[in-house]
Amino acid sequence: MAKHNCIIVADSSRARFFHEENKKLQEVAGLSHTESRTRSNSLTSDRPGRSFDSAGAGRHAMGEGGDPQSHEARVFAREVSEHLRQSQPLDHCEKIALIAPPQFLGLLRKSLDRSYLNKVACEVDKNLVTQSPDEIREYLPWGW
Repeated sequence: MAKHNCIIVADSSRARFFHEENKKLQEVAGLSHTESRTRSNSLTSDRPGRSFDSAGAGRHAMGEGGDPQSHEARVFAREVSEHLRQSQPLDHCEKIALIAPPQFLGLLRKSLDRSYLNKVACEVDKNLVTQSPDEIREYLPWGW
């Protein structure tokens, strides 16, 4: 199979995968993560649990352990990374471009295997997930 450039356009709830051929983007796959769109209060229970103090007989409310939407974004970034790994063998990707809002772009970087991360030649910190392939292509540098 011939090598091609791989482009991932994502936000915390949707990802689109493209191949670039002759300076045109062809969409080859997509993922969605509806849990990231759910409001934070819908992702957690009404009240935090209760626990005994580590010393003494007192009880207290337990902390919530972080923002549920941030957790779901991290989960989705790992799903996007795993999809890339399974659908695009490393020897089929010439270069990789990551396009995502700044915070999700950081999560994608952290979730990619080092071998794929080494192929990242371009990063665009914008939310373009709803844009057309031609509009997305305009944000990629010429000859990237």
